Amino acid sequence: MKPDRILLEKNKLELLKNIMEEIPPELELSNIEFEGPFIVIYVRNREAIEKYLDLAQNIAKKVRKRVVIRVSPENRLPPEEAKELIKLLAPKDAGIDPNGIYFDEALGEVWVKVEKPGYLVGRGSMMRHLILAKTGWRVIPQRSSPLESKTLYEVLNNVLKQSSYRVEYLRRLGERIHRDVIYRNNYVKVTGLGGFREVGRSAILVETRESKILLDLGLNTGTIDDPNKAYPFLEIDSLRLEELDGVVVTHAHLDHVGLVPILYKYGYRGPVYVTKPTRELMIVMLKDLIDVTRRSGRYIPFSERDISTMLLHTITVDYDEVTDVAPDIKLTMYNAGHILGSAIVHLHIGMGLHNIVYTGDFKYSETRLLNKANTVFPRVETLIMEGTYGATLQESRIQAEQQLIDIVKRTSERNGVVLIPVFAVGRGQEIILILNEAMKNGRIPRMNIYVEGLVNEVTAIHTQYPEYLNKSLREAIYNGENPFTSEWLKPIETGVARPDIIEDKPSIIIATSGMLTGGPAVDYLRLLASDERNSLVFVGYQAEGTLGRKIKDGAREITMVVENKVEAIPIKLEVYSIEGFSGHSDQRELLEYARDVSPRPRKILLNHGEPTALSTLATLLRSDKELKSKGRPEVLVPNILDTINLT
Repeated sequence: MKPDRILLEKNKLELLKNIMEEIPPELELSNIEFEGPFIVIYVRNREAIEKYLDLAQNIAKKVRKRVVIRVSPENRLPPEEAKELIKLLAPKDAGIDPNGIYFDEALGEVWVKVEKPGYLVGRGSMMRHLILAKTGWRVIPQRSSPLESKTLYEVLNNVLKQSSYRVEYLRRLGERIHRDVIYRNNYVKVTGLGGFREVGRSAILVETRESKILLDLGLNTGTIDDPNKAYPFLEIDSLRLEELDGVVVTHAHLDHVGLVPILYKYGYRGPVYVTKPTRELMIVMLKDLIDVTRRSGRYIPFSERDISTMLLHTITVDYDEVTDVAPDIKLTMYNAGHILGSAIVHLHIGMGLHNIVYTGDFKYSETRLLNKANTVFPRVETLIMEGTYGATLQESRIQAEQQLIDIVKRTSERNGVVLIPVFAVGRGQEIILILNEAMKNGRIPRMNIYVEGLVNEVTAIHTQYPEYLNKSLREAIYNGENPFTSEWLKPIETGVARPDIIEDKPSIIIATSGMLTGGPAVDYLRLLASDERNSLVFVGYQAEGTLGRKIKDGAREITMVVENKVEAIPIKLEVYSIEGFSGHSDQRELLEYARDVSPRPRKILLNHGEPTALSTLATLLRSDKELKSKGRPEVLVPNILDTINLT
């Protein structure tokens, strides 16, 4: 039986017709371009834009696409003239940095560094439209912060240098995304390429008859020397780079993003969809991975050049913003509560054919940094949910904080040093907030807190995006305060352990990596391990195969390579593990989340957990009375490379 095809380009022509019907002749339409997920309307009469402030929004509602209005290049003011007019038009309280205005002549956008970005957008985008009308340039405000992020401006420079290529790329991508659907009779299936019945190397292939989307592409850093255990299974027949419509990355931890650059090494030139904070954070994490592996003499299968190519093809998505990523798939990202910018992914497939919610890593309770994960979606048929702590109940945040404070007090009383290995993203910032507040309130003695360089850069990115933080932090940053600084916080910029720091007693050292898989935390451990006055405090998950897991499980002697010699290191310092700081939901929160997801899914697939954790969680979900009373979903615990037909 022949496939039920429709006439190609028919839908696209209808779409263009609907758009053109809404454009007033006074604007003098120049052309309409498909640029990635956006439909971009170019007009010649920029002054008339003031009269039609809601035009882009109204067209977007009508055609259910992301719409942007730009001015044709020949009708824009010269950059220097536009720069002076922008400074004149912007409210004085906006706090524009006169040296922080950058023009992207290919896209007709101007990036403006400003203390209060909202002032350059205005209510209902009125100020942005006014600047567009007067200058012909579309403003992209960037928050200036007392902690400047080097990575953000690296992103900016990379994009500006390659802006002509990026326009060409976006237009090619736009034609692909907005191509007409060929097949009316569709299907949806998912294949776990990594991260099923294990923690690490998360990767899921979502296939329809029209499209292929990859959800995450992570690396198991604990087994990095063994590609069979460290890398997802990319060699399957159904994953061909030329057929891949996009990669959606939920957050910047390496077990979810660590292998994305390898796609670009081998020729992929499609998009990576992330939130804005994830864009910067993944650059930090990937470059640090290269640095750490090089210094330890280990191999990583991509270079900084591949990271730069990935960045050039990255498209950012805000929370709650519906984005076309393929002709039959719409993507929406929601807050996951795990780390800054972490997202729960909603895929709307076909014209109501099927809806997938993929949690990635999520936290279903409030933390000092973030609001808890989102549970309400337009539709859900299949929920793919992590189960890292499916067999574990964590202590409360209050108990965890008190435990940390008690450990610091005891260690300081014996004149020791507290070493806290952290994940640079999330855990590092939360620990800084807790210790900062405890010292200000006199709950622990004031002492130097040394913060390793990677954590400092990540903290700067947190201050760049307060809209992604919880209400109290967001308002503090909006009011010009910086909750991540104090007189006793001492940044370390070297990225390697400094022996002189351990002589400052008592003190606290916060350093990466959180599982002791590399980085300065390992070097500090070597220097501190033999002194029983010191303390080692784990505040995050320790995966199988990592040095952190070995020490947590009781190893009291470890081996390290020091100056090309294998050295035995006795572990005499006190070792603690505080589970309550986890950015993952524990068993109770996982069950609550499954009950609260609305609407109720028909199927739940469990991933991102060791076999015992997932089987325990599956049993609890299958027997849960509340789920049963509302129509219990089918619960599956797939293996890696299992393919599940969802329709």
